[in-house]
Amino acid sequence: MVEMTGKTTGPEWPAAWAVAREKLRRELGDGIFDAWIRPLTLEAYDRDEVRIGATLSFMRDRVAERYADRIERALQAAGATPASVAIVVTKPQVSIGGNVARERAAAVASHVPARDEAPDAGMGLWTRMLHPQQTFDGFVAGPANEFGLSATRAFAEGQNNDFPHLFIHGGFGFGKTHLLNAAALEFRNRGKRTLFLRAEDFMRHFLGALHRKDTLTFKDELRTAEVLIVDDLQHICRSTATASEFLYTVNAFADLRRRVIIAADRAPGALEGLGADIKSRLAGGLVIALGKPDRPTRLAILKRRAQDFAKLRPEVVLPHDVLERIADMEDASPREMIGVFTKLATYADLTKKPVTLTTLDDAAGLRLTPSAKTSIEDIQRKTAEYYELDVRDFHSPQRARRVARPRQVAMYLSRKLTTRSLPEIGRRFGGRDHTTVLHACRRVEALCVEDTKFKQQVEFLQSMLSRGA
Repeated sequence: MVEMTGKTTGPEWPAAWAVAREKLRRELGDGIFDAWIRPLTLEAYDRDEVRIGATLSFMRDRVAERYADRIERALQAAGATPASVAIVVTKPQVSIGGNVARERAAAVASHVPARDEAPDAGMGLWTRMLHPQQTFDGFVAGPANEFGLSATRAFAEGQNNDFPHLFIHGGFGFGKTHLLNAAALEFRNRGKRTLFLRAEDFMRHFLGALHRKDTLTFKDELRTAEVLIVDDLQHICRSTATASEFLYTVNAFADLRRRVIIAADRAPGALEGLGADIKSRLAGGLVIALGKPDRPTRLAILKRRAQDFAKLRPEVVLPHDVLERIADMEDASPREMIGVFTKLATYADLTKKPVTLTTLDDAAGLRLTPSAKTSIEDIQRKTAEYYELDVRDFHSPQRARRVARPRQVAMYLSRKLTTRSLPEIGRRFGGRDHTTVLHACRRVEALCVEDTKFKQQVEFLQSMLSRGA
């Protein structure tokens, strides 16, 4: 901490800075605070000017552009009233690729995105908020995932330093994202600057940087992280350039002996569209598979969820036989199973009626009998009938909305009501790629949130198919 010459009587600046930082943490949230405010230092101060230090020029620019006014207001709230606040670079840093970071021309120059700039290009990488309930203690372990839990926890606690990174793979809803979130919480609790991204976020920001011819800033922003966590890596395979950049990033973090955790829906060797060099690097870490939970584990997950729900709504009780019936859904992932539980609990809360086995199907809008099977062909036929189309339209290359939207609904229902894999579903829809199926599912889920009428259509089809109508 450096005091400027000629300092006059005034507030205790270090104490005011500490109070201001805590105010900013509450206002901005832990994610943004950890990314942009925590690394700042109080470099110099007097009655006329306070100098706040950032370690990188791009960080200086971003803080000056977005947070300087907030910092000044927070200092004023803490009893300090500087005439001005300056954000300065304290020392040069080396970028992630080994190049020296370029200085920007102006420290406080505002960034105005071009009309054709990539979406969210200026939002930065540090926007993901962690789920406070998805901790290691909140993860229900069983034979299929207990090794994954132990290994991830040890990795986050710094016990396993013998391998360069951790790679977790398993089906949708098997707990990968929960473990990644828990690891991120643990790292941040230990004071590590942790960057948690989906592969799609990495890809979008990198391609945006390519578009703006500013990849060095992208690399520098990654360089500020001490821990990198990436979810759904399979989606990065759609872009060769992005996959190559990701390999450089993993190598750079390994060289710096920084921690990396990656999750995908399949093992490294099965990731499509990746070169042998990337697959070899990913397979060189600790690779752990999460299996589908057995029935006792599924029941334990439901009991834990019931306990958590009871803390908020103690009057809502789902009987044990109802939980057992949900646990019997062998074809459902834990995520889908919890979705059924949430719907039942909400039904009981809103209607004030008890949930019994006889009301279970109506309340959930699903047929929970595990013997009831629905095929992709059934889904295609019923969906085509509902939207007045020919089943052959689902196999055609047509992209008109009147065909594309019902096709996405049929793909979504195929994933939800069958045990078929994404690649297999894609093959049944005219040989489409598994990423197309995943995009369709996410699009339908988003539309269900945005459009009540559309949601009712999807739920009607799902209910009809589940009941074998």
